[in-house]
Amino acid sequence: MKEKLLIIGNGMASVRLCEELLAATGGRFDITVVGAEPHAGYNRVLLSALLAGDIGEADVKLRDRAWYAARGITLITGRRVTGLDPAGRLARLDDGSSLAFDRVVLATGSTPFRLPIPGIGMPGVTTFRDLADLPILQEASRRRQRVAVIGGGLLGIEAAYGLAKGGAEVTLVHVMDRLMERQLDRRSAAFLKRAIEKKGIGVMLNAQTAEIAGSGQAEALIFADGSRLPVDLVVVAVGVRPAVDLAKAADLPVNRGILVDDRLATIVPFIHAIGECAEHRETVYGLVQPAYEQAAVLARHLGGDASATYVGTALSTNLKVSGIPVFSAGDFLGEPGTDEIIVEDRGAGLCKRLVVRGSTLVGAALVGEADDALWYRDLIRTGADIAPMRQSLIFGRAFCETLAPVARKEAA
Repeated sequence: MKEKLLIIGNGMASVRLCEELLAATGGRFDITVVGAEPHAGYNRVLLSALLAGDIGEADVKLRDRAWYAARGITLITGRRVTGLDPAGRLARLDDGSSLAFDRVVLATGSTPFRLPIPGIGMPGVTTFRDLADLPILQEASRRRQRVAVIGGGLLGIEAAYGLAKGGAEVTLVHVMDRLMERQLDRRSAAFLKRAIEKKGIGVMLNAQTAEIAGSGQAEALIFADGSRLPVDLVVVAVGVRPAVDLAKAADLPVNRGILVDDRLATIVPFIHAIGECAEHRETVYGLVQPAYEQAAVLARHLGGDASATYVGTALSTNLKVSGIPVFSAGDFLGEPGTDEIIVEDRGAGLCKRLVVRGSTLVGAALVGEADDALWYRDLIRTGADIAPMRQSLIFGRAFCETLAPVARKEAA
């Protein structure tokens, strides 16, 4: 008889886990997936492109219901798991039913963080996290409303881009002194700010929102310095927090996320966690790539591969922010004892900054052009000797491997 494997959550981590399980476990499990949203799994990364009208709703879908059915996977959508009974190996659903399991994987993801300020709960204040958030944002774009997006990280910038492209009058409000401060140094962030402003988006930095004011509807942001920004809609995109309530209620150890070991197991061996809800070696990853790596390791482990262990993900950021290539990896800020190699072209909106320690590349930040991002990432990860190509490193792989050696030979 097959073991009953329950996956709670139907986001990107869950979909990838199903794919990996089919390849690694040889039909060992009777798999059931429960998702709170009414849709089958979709790509959240593409929501801003959907908001902007660059793609259609069909383009964000990962796997449709027919895919699950054809592979013998039971998919339950629009239902929330409200409780776990590890001793009885039962999961309780919000409709009063229960599901039995032999193993369970928590892929509950994360929830949007809402600022603890007056007015945060009034009408006209929303988040940007899932498909359910899109209608109000699309209506604001259609009506060319004044929209304030609070949060200068990736999610906030993407929301601002989608709204502006749709026709809204957008101001991006960020409490820090630069955008994407977790991924970019000041110089690179300044280039990103200028590129975003060229798209018609206003940017306010060092702006601490103290209150959302209005008479029954959001009408203005009030800042800590007393200044005021009139609005028709406020989008809060200041980050997410791991969805751990279910794990806490089941008495599973939780810090920021659900604590897991190198086999993605909690303190209860038959309960696992992956993705944004999981905390591994004191790290909670809020990115897709670590979740996919965790899904692959867990599938191999459940398939009987004793060597399958997750040791963490070497983080790098390589994406298009509002259509602008952005990449960072390693020590992109530059610790003491490092040197910088910089190329700037303000007219083209290009900034490339490499951080070198001795004869190794230890960090990189690229804005406006990131064709060599993966090459730089590999040089950082491997600690390769860059001494022979240091003078040409900033110009990219093709130059270093072809043109630079020819130039040196001709000069000799």
